[in-house]
Amino acid sequence: MYAIVEIAGQQMKVEKGRKIYVHRLENAEGETVVFDKVLLVDDEGAVKVGTPVVEGASVTATVVEHLKGDKVLVFKKKRRKGYQKMNGHRQYLTKIQIEEVIG
Repeated sequence: MYAIVEIAGQQMKVEKGRKIYVHRLENAEGETVVFDKVLLVDDEGAVKVGTPVVEGASVTATVVEHLKGDKVLVFKKKRRKGYQKMNGHRQYLTKIQIEEVIG
């Protein structure tokens, strides 16, 4: 059984037991989080598609840890003009483990 869920503005495919990285959540480590914006649920071939969300469906997850992602480098250059600029950032992430998918 899997579901497509909207978490922190992104759509994610989740299954029970999987660990995923999402944009930083407000919850503390070890807390349980319930996501109600379930867009699609597939239960061994029985697909339920929401309009826009599936009624009564939810996903429960536990916050494992807060961390920063790998550095992303942004390099800009204009040829023959002597212009080049290097910039970068590290995204703040939260690692969650999916405990249960209710469809």
